[in-house]
Amino acid sequence: MSELEALVLPAPIGGPREVDVVTFGCRLNAYESEQIRARAAQDGIHDAIVFNTCAVTGEAVRQARQAIRKARRERPGARLIVTGCAAQIDPAAFAAMPEVDLVVGNAEKSSPGALAETGARVRVNDIMSIRETANHLVDGLRDRARAYVEVQNGCDHRCTFCIIPYGRGNSRSAAAGEVVERVRRLSAEGYAEVVLTGVDLTSWGADLPGQPTLGQLVARILKLAPDLPRLRLSSIDAAEIDADLMRCLADEERLTPYLHLSLQAGDDLILKRMKRRHSRADALKLIADVRAVRPDTAFGADLIAGFPTETEEHFENTMRLVEEAGLSFLHVFPYSPRPGTPAARMPAVPRPIVKERAARLRAAGEAALGRHLQAQVGRTLGGLVEREGLARAADFTEIAFIGEAVAGRITPMRIVGHDGRRALGELV
Repeated sequence: MSELEALVLPAPIGGPREVDVVTFGCRLNAYESEQIRARAAQDGIHDAIVFNTCAVTGEAVRQARQAIRKARRERPGARLIVTGCAAQIDPAAFAAMPEVDLVVGNAEKSSPGALAETGARVRVNDIMSIRETANHLVDGLRDRARAYVEVQNGCDHRCTFCIIPYGRGNSRSAAAGEVVERVRRLSAEGYAEVVLTGVDLTSWGADLPGQPTLGQLVARILKLAPDLPRLRLSSIDAAEIDADLMRCLADEERLTPYLHLSLQAGDDLILKRMKRRHSRADALKLIADVRAVRPDTAFGADLIAGFPTETEEHFENTMRLVEEAGLSFLHVFPYSPRPGTPAARMPAVPRPIVKERAARLRAAGEAALGRHLQAQVGRTLGGLVEREGLARAADFTEIAFIGEAVAGRITPMRIVGHDGRRALGELV
């Protein structure tokens, strides 16, 4: 991964090397890595590598441990600090690694002095005791065209496969006024797109006075930040889209027509065993309802292949959901047992079958993306230029283009074809 390649670059001549942050997992982790980087600079931390880990799968944990060992070989003099969800859930395992100098919990990782040397090797507190969302927002991810605002953290649900609540704690929301003010400032600084992010985004507001909804927050942002071209939502739960959010999708063109749904499966029995709060019919109805008010909406989804007890019939129901729902962007996860979760005690699907089903589901996702891209041919889309030759449309379509365009600006592009992964655009 590119973050690891950066570790082997020589330190700057004449001054201490800055802190490198290696990020694994979700967009929220990427956002929080910028908080870590900023905090390290404020605290005067130098020549250190921080690993912001993910625990969503066993493979993510394995990759983090592998990266730590590699970094120690390539930077023998650097302090190696481990934080993130995997460190929060199992700090002892990382503290036992001889390469690691410090393990820091999720609640502490961007606090003043969190990365400093104090003699303590493990600083991990009870994440379930945290009641407030940290108020140390950053202005946007470094080297990115868009800015991210964390409005929510933690999760109150207990899906049987998921270990993340034990890494993030219970759900807690940032105050609406703070969020709106931050978005207004980001818009004034020139960001053309702001992404609202969180662990369980649609639960925002449930712990605040009056229990406002995510839709009410979105409506307030769009009203009070009138010059912001685009507001985007990160992954959301299909069980929790509120009426206000539906109205925003219908009436507010600046709310991007793309929803990434945490579906996980397309079979009702498997959804029940996962302890999800929606059925297959619920998911299909939600997608139909959104398309009724915003026909150009594209959908993505997280899907798990090979969940315990999954039969071929169960899996085929998930496969059919991809086409029935008209999904365009899939994140496919082969089921990975996480110690301490109920699913880890359920009868497992043989590993070769899990891998084979994940491959089939990914192939279905590639075909779905191809259909979506073909439907864009001939259209003119506004592409937010992310870097030279690459942009992103409002509906999340990635556009490769030739020519000069300013990074961070929304530029009209006519779609002339696709390569199966990206649309091919010409500057208009």
